[in-house]
Amino acid sequence: MDRKTFLHDVAALLRCDHDRAEAVTAIVFQELGDQLSAKERDDVAAQLDRGLERLWRDRPDEHAPARRPHRDEFIGRVRVRAALVDDAEAERAIHVVFHTLQRALGSPDGTRGESWDVFAVLAKDLKPLWLESRAAVAALRDAGEQP
Repeated sequence: MDRKTFLHDVAALLRCDHDRAEAVTAIVFQELGDQLSAKERDDVAAQLDRGLERLWRDRPDEHAPARRPHRDEFIGRVRVRAALVDDAEAERAIHVVFHTLQRALGSPDGTRGESWDVFAVLAKDLKPLWLESRAAVAALRDAGEQP
């Protein structure tokens, strides 16, 4: 999946423009990447299209050690950094970006290949957020929240 397709999918699901989709994606990528070791971040980057790889790698300190915030802190950080209305909107954005990333990594359910490697190193209470992304996006589509 290339960067344009990735951001188009995120924008469609979040019902926002391209620039907003890119900003939200970058924030979720940074927060997710902060959960991973530098090696694991490199492994994810190696699986991405060049344009997505640049977005994935766009972080203040590429070699910072992994952080392990819990679910509420992770959602709250995305909410604040992306200037989202509430935690529910932040969680929706996280699900959309997680699911789109899983698809880009070749695992629509987040349980194969590099997606599984990401899952394996997430904090225990973030694992369900990763795994429920597919169902959450399907629910958005079923509710008619995708144009």
